Amino acid sequence: MGLKTRLQLSTLMFLQYFIWGTWYVTLNTYLGESLGFTATQIGLCYGTFAISAMISPFFVGLIADKFFATEKVLGFMHLLGAVLLVVASQATTFQLFYPALLIYTMTYAPTMALSNSLSFHQMENPGKQFPGVRVLGTIGWIAANNVIGWLGYTSSVEQLYVGAAVSLMLGIYSFTLPHVPPKKEKKASLKELIGLDALSLFKSRAFATLMIASVLIFIPVSFYFGFTASFMSDIGMDFIPNKISLGQVAEIFFILILPFFITRFGVKKVLFIGITAWLIRFLLFANGDAESGVWMIYTGIILHGICYDFFVVTGQIFVDEKAPDHLKSSAQGLITFATYGLGMFIGTWFAGRTIDTLTVGGVADWDKIWYVPTVIAAVVLVIVIFLFREKKKATA
Repeated sequence: MGLKTRLQLSTLMFLQYFIWGTWYVTLNTYLGESLGFTATQIGLCYGTFAISAMISPFFVGLIADKFFATEKVLGFMHLLGAVLLVVASQATTFQLFYPALLIYTMTYAPTMALSNSLSFHQMENPGKQFPGVRVLGTIGWIAANNVIGWLGYTSSVEQLYVGAAVSLMLGIYSFTLPHVPPKKEKKASLKELIGLDALSLFKSRAFATLMIASVLIFIPVSFYFGFTASFMSDIGMDFIPNKISLGQVAEIFFILILPFFITRFGVKKVLFIGITAWLIRFLLFANGDAESGVWMIYTGIILHGICYDFFVVTGQIFVDEKAPDHLKSSAQGLITFATYGLGMFIGTWFAGRTIDTLTVGGVADWDKIWYVPTVIAAVVLVIVIFLFREKKKATA
């Protein structure tokens, strides 16, 4: 992979995650404080991303694998997404905002798997090269969080306009990316046309265990992504998106050392570290506050580098290694389905219901709330310890 290609892919990752970062962290404060949505309604709105991650990436990945060039599919989805974000910004009731956001996320969710697939296609050794490119996505997320915070858009609709503008930029830019043609096949079976051939990967015990763990760990992940900003606001913290972005700052360091950990310790131990970090994070949140215990809040946020990189990114690398060439886009769609799809769909609903249940007189009992994802993370840790078996270490 030459310097030009590295720069192109790095820019892709920066813009890809900048878009997501403009609204995903602070949408809950906009919906709750400006539009008056309940926690359950906010959870359902976050669940739109999960529904999209279950449906769109699988079939868009199939299209990119079988019929159209990946970069063209990517560009089209981002251009359409820019228009749909503006449409969503005009809705002010749950009945209108929910379907508008659902349609938008149908265009964005598949681009995560496609950007990974396009990047992997250009790399001779993804285990070693991908983290160095993917780190720009983290930087993009940090930049978006800080832009929204500095502009004072944390609780306003303008965050959606910023996302739409960057989506338009990436849509145009995508057509300049390295060409990834569809795989030419004489005749595709019905099974292949609907993407079911990727399910053959479940014959691997390690792959199947990773998918199960991915679904379950994204239930507690949904508590963090969907309600950390609300939690920090309730305990009296300010400049929330800027402080949450500290987690992504830490992620820059950990994603760069990830290849060393995969090579030295193997995928199982790296996953173990990642899940343990989630467990510790929620314990810190449960016991922290905005005064003497504020260090616990900051530590929990900074742990994001280990939480995300050592589980999610490691899983993406592992899936790319296991999948044959003709299934790589579909396989990335499958891991997206498990994490941001089914796992987050269950998690966003469950998190919203949990918070509403543990809210009395308009005051959320955050100490008890954070112990719920702690227990779930512990269960996932046990599953990985006893069921995940890798035949060899991932290439790095």
